[in-house]
Amino acid sequence: MLDGTYAEGAMLPSVRAFAAAEAANPLTVAKAYQQFQAEGLVQVQRGVGMFVVAGAADALRARERSAFLNAEWPEIVARMHRLHLDPADLLAGLEPA
Repeated sequence: MLDGTYAEGAMLPSVRAFAAAEAANPLTVAKAYQQFQAEGLVQVQRGVGMFVVAGAADALRARERSAFLNAEWPEIVARMHRLHLDPADLLAGLEPA
C-alpha cells in the first residue's frame, strides 16, 4: 500500500496467491490481512475479495512515520554521533572525511 502496489480500491490477492508469490507462510499472510482489516485499511466484500479502502496509504504512512521517528530515528542519530558522521555528508552522498 505504501509503495502504490495496492492503490485505493484495489483488490488484494488471495491469501494463497500472495503467499505463493512472496514465498511466505499462508498463516502469516492471513494474520496480516486480518490486521489490515482490524486497522480499517482494507474492507472485505463477501464472496468477492478484500479491497484497499480510501485513505489507507495515508493512514499507514502516518503510522509508519511516527514509528520511525519515535523508535528508530533516535538510535540512528545516536549512532551517527558515535561514528562522528555529519548529516550533510550523508545527504550529499559523500563518504565522511
